[in-house]
Amino acid sequence: MKEFWETFKNGIWRENPLLVIILGLCPTLAVSGTANDAFGMSLALMFVLVLSNVFISMIRNIVNNQIRIPIFIIVISTFVTVIDLSMQAYQPELYKSLGVFVPLIVVNCIILGRAEAYAYKNAVLNSLADGLGMSIGYMLIITFIGTVREILGNGTLTLFNYQFFNLGENYQPMLIMILPPGAFLTFGFLIAFKKWLEKG
Repeated sequence: MKEFWETFKNGIWRENPLLVIILGLCPTLAVSGTANDAFGMSLALMFVLVLSNVFISMIRNIVNNQIRIPIFIIVISTFVTVIDLSMQAYQPELYKSLGVFVPLIVVNCIILGRAEAYAYKNAVLNSLADGLGMSIGYMLIITFIGTVREILGNGTLTLFNYQFFNLGENYQPMLIMILPPGAFLTFGFLIAFKKWLEKG
């Protein structure tokens, strides 16, 4: 059980997929304009990453090594199809807001990377811990980026389709924060902050 928790914690901080491994940047920068979109994207990625990690670990002993990558992609695309159709049916506004980035989860480097680097070589329980830790690490960072960008760029904070606050008409929004440079700036400051914490 100790190995389970160590693997779980690695994904959240020590090997965070965004701040340390620096994978999956395209959807992170594109859909983190609001906290609600960022959180929704992280839930979709969590669904696919955890289930594909577990399934690939279960079949790792019967998969021919030479055709493992096509099989990984079939497994991942199956779970992406499930979440894609589910979001269309039950969260149509969020699905519309995330756009093409939901089906593009199938080529997200975090998921294929964890399948190849971890799930294919480890037992089911540890692969589950890896999927959960990496997903939660991704969720924390992308939701934080979305929160900062939305507050500074719009003067609002909306999560679960509920508006927590609105700074009102007198607030002068920082337009750059809802544009791509705002995502890069926030992401860069987060990486620098993590390095500063670890150095100190």
